Amino acid sequence: MNPVTQPSTPPYVQCEDVFKIHKTQELEVVALRGLDLSVASGEVMAIVGASGSGKSTLLNILAGLDQPSAGRVRVGQRDLLTMNDQELVDYRRAEVGFVWQQTGRNLLPYLTARENVEVPQLVNGTDRRTAGARALELLAQVGLAAKAEHRPNQMSGGEQQRVAIAVALANQPPLLLADEPTGELDSATATEVFAALHTLNEATGVTVVIVSHDRTITERVDRVVTMRDGRTAAEFVRRATFGRERMAMEEFALVDRSGRLQIPREYVDQLGLGTRATVEIHGDHVELRAAPDHEAAP
Repeated sequence: MNPVTQPSTPPYVQCEDVFKIHKTQELEVVALRGLDLSVASGEVMAIVGASGSGKSTLLNILAGLDQPSAGRVRVGQRDLLTMNDQELVDYRRAEVGFVWQQTGRNLLPYLTARENVEVPQLVNGTDRRTAGARALELLAQVGLAAKAEHRPNQMSGGEQQRVAIAVALANQPPLLLADEPTGELDSATATEVFAALHTLNEATGVTVVIVSHDRTITERVDRVVTMRDGRTAAEFVRRATFGRERMAMEEFALVDRSGRLQIPREYVDQLGLGTRATVEIHGDHVELRAAPDHEAAP
């Protein structure tokens, strides 16, 4: 893995003040609450958070499967908030690949690994000879050249997920999204899947965004963003590598474009913070202190 550096070019994925409200007949659920996120071109990063934090909603928006209620979402040169239905179809076909957690959602069970990788290319208008050659190339890159003529039920869960990665990259999209790609796999098999992701990232420069609830993913990528209550809350960054010895992840709190900062719950409890606090600047740092919550005047 390469050390993370500040990008000198505009980010490939840029989310600014994004809201998503799911409406039903009886209620509204706010899944994203002014979320900000940047992902550099060619980066392999992860988004983690508890169930209900909004991470899957964000991934669906980046995949073009859903649209935000408000805010700004750009992927490359595309504004996902303003695209019409046909533009979203074109985007999903050519510019983004998606890997689901459930292996059964990624592959057609009656086709071989090679045929599964060929299908999205054929749908996109690629001739069969070219599609077949690309399928074999991708399967070799994920270490499954010998399994090209095997159907999903003849492969392990980890092998199926590696085929799914090849399928997702069949049309050479610049962005790959993975929703809990190792959630159903053991640790050793998960390592093989992440190795395949890094191999393809290094070979193609594809930008990879992985959603997970497992914080051990910090051992597998160089940047992890945590989500809480529909916003990005903190960031873990690996600043440098030295051979096989990697520096520990450094944690940062994230401040959004409006100056909002999420304080970790354990800090809130330790300081006894209620609804009011005092904030003072002292040199190069800020001091935050609990303030009494005054009752409203009669």
